[in-house]
Amino acid sequence: MDGTVLVADDDRTIRTVLTQALTRAGCRVHATSSLTTLMRWVAEGRGDVVISDVVMPDGNGLEMLPKIAQDRPGLPVIVISAQNTIMTAIKAAEAEAFDYLPKPFDLPDLMKRTARALASREQGVARAAPDERPEDLPLIGRSAAMQRLYKVVAQVMHADLPVMICGESGTGKTLVARAIHDYSDRRSLPFVTVTAADLHDLDGPAQVMARVRGGTLVLDEVSDLPPEIQGRVVRMMEAPGAHAPRFMAISRVPPAAALDEGRLREDLYYRLSGVVIEVPPLRERIEDIGLLAEHFLGHDPRPGAPERHFSADALEMMRAYGWPGNVRQLENAVRRIALTAQGEEVARAEIAAIIGTQPRAEPVMQPGRKETLTGAVAAHLRRYFDLHGTDLPPPGLHARILREIEAPLIEIALEATGGNQIRCAELLGINRNTLRKKITDLDIRVTRRRKLM
Repeated sequence: MDGTVLVADDDRTIRTVLTQALTRAGCRVHATSSLTTLMRWVAEGRGDVVISDVVMPDGNGLEMLPKIAQDRPGLPVIVISAQNTIMTAIKAAEAEAFDYLPKPFDLPDLMKRTARALASREQGVARAAPDERPEDLPLIGRSAAMQRLYKVVAQVMHADLPVMICGESGTGKTLVARAIHDYSDRRSLPFVTVTAADLHDLDGPAQVMARVRGGTLVLDEVSDLPPEIQGRVVRMMEAPGAHAPRFMAISRVPPAAALDEGRLREDLYYRLSGVVIEVPPLRERIEDIGLLAEHFLGHDPRPGAPERHFSADALEMMRAYGWPGNVRQLENAVRRIALTAQGEEVARAEIAAIIGTQPRAEPVMQPGRKETLTGAVAAHLRRYFDLHGTDLPPPGLHARILREIEAPLIEIALEATGGNQIRCAELLGINRNTLRKKITDLDIRVTRRRKLM
């Protein structure tokens, strides 16, 4: 990368990390903890790209975006913020930020975005759409999968395109529909969810349209609607009347698969699939489990309910479980924990007791998905190489990567076998003495205990 980057953040560690990474990539960097200093640099014509935090000691970075655009038209601004909310992203989009990243951010990802911002400055291309996060809605998560979801929500909320929202049961599809409505221009109008029963009678469509009055109409599990009811929906969309609503549909089955299986009429599919949003299952956003669990535990509706939190071991066990019922199953489990927990800190044993009553989570692959361990490792390695920009990583990469993979594999295998090294060696398919040597070389702590799961 070639160019000058202005960094504004009140966190000294972030300023240092960004300065070092950008300098190694070939950029010149000016870093400050003051918005006042940043704005002076911008006014003086310094910098080709700005990376700025939102909340600063002397002001709000988002509020400075119009001034930056006025003083330096076309200067790309990448907003980073610990206020990981959908409103922060929406405000960044409205202020025409080049990009938006929530904290904690992925450094290689930020480097890529900075490179794109520098390229856009040189080539005069349009600004990129920002990533997003939700605010007061119970859409919670910092994972990359949720980042992509928030991005789509912010992009489509003001459009009048129909939206199809698909995902497994319990992932929060209705919440996504509600988020799009609540942040759209129709937020003051009705939000109506429609089932087959609402459209069963001949006058059902007219009654539904009267209820929605130009708001948002959501078809619940559209692929389960009988063909006759789907035909009535088609006619509703063809002649919506004077107060046309925005149409959305929810489905457990991906719309293309439902079409192929004959569960969704072709004419309805093409009318509804203006935008297709896939809500990720919880097993694809493991890093969000702790955040969700703490959120649900902290929202105990009982009057005078004690404040509780999870121990590190408890959260580790929750992340290890597959949650086939997704966020809804997690929420119900946490509510049960809130009723039965003995102390302020929820222990691992209490989680084990709850999970022991849950359905066994089997590995599930979505239709058409080919996500593998190889693919996950490849994605991690690409991020690692991206971190070094045009330079190569230090020599000895093969041994370092093998060590990083081998250590957690042995740790998890030991945990699964309750610390029994004979069983662990059999599980791994290696000699017991080899396992002992690896435990010593990798400094792995072995704890013998009765297996809880």
